[in-house]
Amino acid sequence: MKQIIDFKLVEKQGYGRSVLLQLRTGRVLPEIRPGQFVQVRVDGSPSTYLRRPISIHDVDFERNDITLLVQQIGEGTRHLAAAEVGDTINVVLPLGNGFSMPERGERCLLVGGGIGIAPLYYFAKVMGEIGIRPTLLLGGKSKSDLIRLADYERLGETFVTTEDGSLGEKGFVTMHSVWQKQSFDKIYVCGPKPMMKAVAKLAAEKDVWCEVSLENLMACGLGACLCCVEDTVDGHVCVCKEGPVFNTRRLKW
Repeated sequence: MKQIIDFKLVEKQGYGRSVLLQLRTGRVLPEIRPGQFVQVRVDGSPSTYLRRPISIHDVDFERNDITLLVQQIGEGTRHLAAAEVGDTINVVLPLGNGFSMPERGERCLLVGGGIGIAPLYYFAKVMGEIGIRPTLLLGGKSKSDLIRLADYERLGETFVTTEDGSLGEKGFVTMHSVWQKQSFDKIYVCGPKPMMKAVAKLAAEKDVWCEVSLENLMACGLGACLCCVEDTVDGHVCVCKEGPVFNTRRLKW
């Protein structure tokens, strides 16, 4: 059930252009599934009128905390990143449909590119809670784009690619040697659309089930404004309402 909640910023960590915001509320959090997102109100920015959609990076139900990984791209996200500990941040959550949970025993690969690694942390953690240890493949332009690697490594075997070769194997995630060395039952992807399309194509060639989390521009997060529409085999649908996670067989890619 969607709720509008005032959170307090209780911890903040900077990672170059990205910032990790740990938010806490005195209210009991609703159920939140991996892959769902929030809409954050941006206060103090005269040119930011709409909420900003942010993936849910982590959840702590005992403390009623959510953690957001915010990349500073425009005016709105820069203002969010400038928030100070103790500030109030208003959030609508949980929104959208998340990832499909795998069955115990299935071999799962989680592929993230850039800020697309954000929702995979919570997903890998929840997988661990049901006895699944996924493999993670994380890519970035350089090593500065890949943050919290030690935390991801605790959740599953983690491989890395960078375009400049500064960390892991040089190249794109689709070029990593793990594709030749291991096989998977399910693949889950989040990142830039060209990357997701490339992984989806590779999954199709291997006849492997695949889900992607789309990052279309969103305004309302509720399916009313129609700005995040994606063309699917079922017609045009709102990513914020029917997604952001889709099985790649549904997408006209």
